[in-house]
Amino acid sequence: MVDGELFKKLKSKIYDEKRLVEKIGVDINKGFDGEEFVEQLRGENSKFAEMLDMINMEMPEPIKPMVISQKTVEKDFPLQEKIRIIDRDRDKLEREVIKRLKNRKETFVKIKERKPSEYIRYSNAAFGGLSLSLYNKSMFKSLKKDLVQANLSYLPVSYISVVLFTTMISFVFSIFLMIFLLFFNVTILYPFLSMVKEDIVLRFVKVFWIIFAIPGATFFLMYIYPSMERKSLSNKIEQELPFVMINMSAIAGSKIEPSKMFEIIVSTEEFPHVSREFTKVINEVHIYGYDLVSALRESAANTSSKRLSEVFNSLATTITSGGDMAEFFDERAKTLLFDYRLERERYTRSAETFMDIYISVVIAAPMILMLLLMMIKTTNLGLTGLTTGSITLIMVLGVSGLNILFITYLYLKQPGS
Repeated sequence: MVDGELFKKLKSKIYDEKRLVEKIGVDINKGFDGEEFVEQLRGENSKFAEMLDMINMEMPEPIKPMVISQKTVEKDFPLQEKIRIIDRDRDKLEREVIKRLKNRKETFVKIKERKPSEYIRYSNAAFGGLSLSLYNKSMFKSLKKDLVQANLSYLPVSYISVVLFTTMISFVFSIFLMIFLLFFNVTILYPFLSMVKEDIVLRFVKVFWIIFAIPGATFFLMYIYPSMERKSLSNKIEQELPFVMINMSAIAGSKIEPSKMFEIIVSTEEFPHVSREFTKVINEVHIYGYDLVSALRESAANTSSKRLSEVFNSLATTITSGGDMAEFFDERAKTLLFDYRLERERYTRSAETFMDIYISVVIAAPMILMLLLMMIKTTNLGLTGLTTGSITLIMVLGVSGLNILFITYLYLKQPGS
């Protein structure tokens, strides 16, 4: 018997059993026991079990997988191929990320602690009391302002102590130098060192000024050093300021919170000198608790650059009045950039002038002077004590000194120096 006919008979048996179950249910509802239908149902179930045993339950042969070539996949299944490539790239990326995480080194935050200088400690121990009394004198009133504006890490009293201590050391050095020069002559000619043959009193009159000149020069240079550093820092700030204003104009156009602009400029690290002044503003806000307007006015009083001070004060006024900061920075950038170009042009013209002077004084004049000295020597009109080598040495030293003077002057006059 084929399986198709057997399944038809099974279906018929299931239908008959269903009818018997319905009849049993009707008899039970009417109060009959329906025993005869139950016996008939058991008989049908036994026949149904026999038919099930007759069914061939052998598993069919497994279906062989269809082999698809790479060309077929690329032609007929481009989407599946793309998904496969994406999965492959994702797996590669994940492996690279895991590899980087394994090879990543731990980063340590180093806190640099600046310890007080031993030299300053000795200076305070030697002259601390005297410096404290001199601090209120009119001579040192401007010193505190110069130290703050020059960003020098000195307390005014400590710096006065350093000046006095260094002056004392130079005084001791000048005494030893004077004693040395009492007995020895130092010349530019060979032999460079010789014994003094003149009277000791006369020699003392000639060299005693050293014990006053060296300490006086030391005190004067250290006293004016903060003001010189302040002027140098002011020039450097004003060279960076036009480009800072251009950046801040672009940042202000995004309507960012004003104090965040200073943090962005500092984080770029492109303008080191202006960034230090902006850091003062940030510290005034976040550490000392000032509002931005008060912090700007306080920083304007403590900066070395007059132009940056004007920018701070004008910005404080703009914030108070509710002005447009983007327009404010744009106008400031134009003005400062114009001044920057004028200063560069002036420096270029002065460099051209000094180039002409250099050619005349350092190149032509020494040649003419050397020819004159040689003519005077050969005609025995004077300078009989000078040899040809001595004249050459004098000219070389003279030309070297003039070169140093010119280079120093050009460096000092250079914008941003």
